[in-house]
Amino acid sequence: MNTPYPSPITPSKTRIGWIGTGVMGSAMASRLLSAGYHLTIYARTPSKTLSLQSQGAHLATSPSELAKTTDVIFTMLGHPPDVRRIVLENPDSLLSSIHPGTVIIDHTSSHPGLAKQISDAARVKNCWAVDAPVSGGDTGAKMGTLAILAGGDESVVKWLTPLFSLMGRLNYMGVAGSGQSCKIANQITVGGSLLGLSEGIVFAEVAGLDKSRWMQTVRGGAAGSSVMELFGERMVGRDFRPGGFAEYMVKDLGMGLEVADEDGGDVAVVLPGAGLCKELFSGMVANGDGKLGTQGLVTVIERINGKR
Repeated sequence: MNTPYPSPITPSKTRIGWIGTGVMGSAMASRLLSAGYHLTIYARTPSKTLSLQSQGAHLATSPSELAKTTDVIFTMLGHPPDVRRIVLENPDSLLSSIHPGTVIIDHTSSHPGLAKQISDAARVKNCWAVDAPVSGGDTGAKMGTLAILAGGDESVVKWLTPLFSLMGRLNYMGVAGSGQSCKIANQITVGGSLLGLSEGIVFAEVAGLDKSRWMQTVRGGAAGSSVMELFGERMVGRDFRPGGFAEYMVKDLGMGLEVADEDGGDVAVVLPGAGLCKELFSGMVANGDGKLGTQGLVTVIERINGKR
């Protein structure tokens, strides 16, 4: 192995592994390939990797095979149990075959407690783990403008800057688990913003306003937000293609409520808005719309008001 931490990261020497080739993961991995990095990928459904293979990515048959031939490994998965299985808990896991000096970066929106567990397990192997969930949706993944929320050893995070800079803006949040806590707080905020925007659009329509004109009018004032810029026109135009799945918002908000309810903290956190948003996004899932984008929350407000 040529470039385990802390040797400098370079496209000519640093071998990258990537697991998770959904909407976001594929776009992020593609940016690494475009920058000239050697990329090995693993996917339970290899057919989903054809686009990346056409750009030069190599396909591994298991996480352990991938771990044996890479220096930095990214995961971008759906749920914490997926992360636990791929990284920790099966005979072919990453940690079963990882070599000293390797760094694992988990971009999955996952649980802070799991991030700490992975970090501890990596150190036993003389490796490092960074939890680095992202915000910015599919557009940010494609354009390389994601907000990257990183937790872990600060020197390791800084070492990863050449890779993170290809995907967005790095924000170091603190020790292991801090990136995941930051993302949960982000999702609580985004969920509330999507709810307010959904209700504003439905009210404007019922009041007889032109929805697009209404949005153009208010976007420059206090009602304007990044959520409106990202999703407003999609909601008005009923474009519910996913950047992030609605079912993932249920997961993220659920983790926030779970962490807030955990015993042992000095301060109890009451999150009534997050609880309401989780129920409304759960309504999307119950309506069969869990694979739509989070901007589809407007359909739940429409249903409540008899608009569908």
